[in-house]
Amino acid sequence: MAYKHQVSISESGTSVLSPVEAAAGLPVYFGTAPIHLTDNPSAYVNKPVLAYSYEEAVKALGYHSDWNDYTLCEAIKAQFQLFNVAPAVFVNVLDPSIHKENVADSAITLSSGKYTIAVDGVLLSTLVVKLTGAGNALVRNKDYTVVFNGSGHPVISRVDGGDIPANQTSLTVSYDKLTPSTVTDAQIIGGIDSGTGKVTGLELINKIFPLYRLVPGQIVVPKHSKKPAVAAVMKAKSTGINSLFKAMAIADIDSSSTGAGVYTEAPAWKNNNNFSDPHLVACYLKAKLGDEIYHLSTQFAALNSKVIAENGNVPYVSPSNKNIQANAVVNEADTEINLGVDQAAYLNGEGIVTAINFVGGWKLWGNNTSVYPANTDVKDRFIPVRQMFNWIGNTLILTHWQVVDDPTNRRLIDTVVDSTNIWLNGLTAQGSILGGRVEFRAADNPVTSLLDGKVSYRLFLRLPYRLKTLSSNLNLMWRIFKISLQPNHTRQVDKQWLTKQFLIA
Repeated sequence: MAYKHQVSISESGTSVLSPVEAAAGLPVYFGTAPIHLTDNPSAYVNKPVLAYSYEEAVKALGYHSDWNDYTLCEAIKAQFQLFNVAPAVFVNVLDPSIHKENVADSAITLSSGKYTIAVDGVLLSTLVVKLTGAGNALVRNKDYTVVFNGSGHPVISRVDGGDIPANQTSLTVSYDKLTPSTVTDAQIIGGIDSGTGKVTGLELINKIFPLYRLVPGQIVVPKHSKKPAVAAVMKAKSTGINSLFKAMAIADIDSSSTGAGVYTEAPAWKNNNNFSDPHLVACYLKAKLGDEIYHLSTQFAALNSKVIAENGNVPYVSPSNKNIQANAVVNEADTEINLGVDQAAYLNGEGIVTAINFVGGWKLWGNNTSVYPANTDVKDRFIPVRQMFNWIGNTLILTHWQVVDDPTNRRLIDTVVDSTNIWLNGLTAQGSILGGRVEFRAADNPVTSLLDGKVSYRLFLRLPYRLKTLSSNLNLMWRIFKISLQPNHTRQVDKQWLTKQFLIA
């Protein structure tokens, strides 16, 4: 070190870590989109799209009113227009290289000076236009122009000076068109191609955080989530995102005649199809608004996002008894189903969320995850409590990730304890939790674990549980987290020093 004869200063890092809070309600929707309406239909195939507005989502994925074929449009409409909440992530699995069919030599006739191909899903890049009876293809933008009309159908207009005569009454067209009905449950589930390494379908949930630094909060698959195979993968993915994070899977119970056509059949259908998990919300019936019919899972996710956003991005408030956007509730056959409070309560008691029109219009009704009544543990049973545990765990992972690989010493231990307690005190002050503290205990940290770079903390939480009825008593219970950090530099610390500093009763 150089000889110094001076006044100097140095800086030490802040001894308290600022929390990096996870996005509690971020919905990730999987499905099909009308990508033929976009500038580049292949750009967003099995690639997560983060959108903060309706315009942004439509520019990337397109929009079509046929929600049965293009399921992500339902989610776009609910998220940005009905509930006006952002952001959301959309994953389109409709692939124009696979889900298509060829239409050859189809005749279209002149009407009001235009030639319209009255077909959905036309891929303009494959369109070939000829004069009827002629062999040579016409040239786009020289002989004709083509745009989509409001129904998503291509409209061809002749160009003055081109090769289409002014009195031409018909044209012959060939093209490929999308076949969204051929998308299978297996393609929604997706996976990883062992040859190419390409990731598809629900497996892309692990790409959200690396791409956008946002932790998924809800996994939603409109239309397909009523399939047991799809719901099973949704459950599995919700508890192992990037092998670290947890989210909620929002699924629908089949309300068709082959499923649970009447409400009394819903509990049996739920149990028979294994719709039972602390991280799975089971929704029954559909929300109808005018002529549009939404899966209840879609409205649940958008409403839940809004409720969380309105409460400081802390998911301690239940979406139950909050207004959905509907003027009727229907089953798969579009038959109106008006559940009474007692009927809805029966479903709630079976771990099913539904909707009722009782006081204040149509509202989401139900606080239990699908694991109830098989599991009555409040941390698994109640939707907002389960979401709080997910969010707190995700936030602690993000906050303390920065100290992984730091030397394990007393300062690091105290920094984690102090910063977490300060954060918990803030949550307590705003009413998100009723109390919480973190402790570093010798019993949880034997010398062998510390020398192996493993440090464990014990986190105590008291959460506000749901007011089910005004006459009920709220039993508030302590819940315990165990947090583990694994700095690899622990071996820099002397074993004797560890014994003196950590093994204190």
